[in-house]
Amino acid sequence: MTLTVLDPTPALVVIDLQRGIVEAHSGDAVTAAVRRSAELAAAFRRHGLPVVLVNVTGAPPGRTDNRPSGGAAAAFPPGWADLVDELDVRPTDHLISKRRRSAFHDTGLDTLLRDLGVTQVVLTGISTGSGVESTARSASDHGYHVVVATDAVTDPDVETHRHSVGRVFPKLGETATTDEILDKLGATR
Repeated sequence: MTLTVLDPTPALVVIDLQRGIVEAHSGDAVTAAVRRSAELAAAFRRHGLPVVLVNVTGAPPGRTDNRPSGGAAAAFPPGWADLVDELDVRPTDHLISKRRRSAFHDTGLDTLLRDLGVTQVVLTGISTGSGVESTARSASDHGYHVVVATDAVTDPDVETHRHSVGRVFPKLGETATTDEILDKLGATR
């Protein structure tokens, strides 16, 4: 379903646009997702709406059987979890660090959003079929109106991206391009 309306208090939630991940998956689609996410973040800030920037800082505890070393989680290089400069992080932004796919699991994101009066989340980021989709599913399960900015998400696997955008997201909420979201934002604020 395409975007019909923005709630009075939507929040932008940007998933995993951090140096280590963006650099590992560079290319036109990643560059576009970063640029469009930055455009949305700037617009949400201008309108006094919450911007939540999510990074992943490691693997969850336990589940050592699926780690390459077979045991302890590998340490990431310095700066790996730092958000990309293009997001222009501001003091008013809310930073959430996660250790699982969903930005909601064990992070306090739901409490933060409820405290801010948020009823709708606009999602952007990487990877479409992993962090973004998991967060969209959790947001829907938590009762938020979900909007995915389809041109501000990307995945290293093109087919996974297409499946999430074409099949999964329309079942969880609404989809729109960055320009469509910006138009709705401008028309309602």
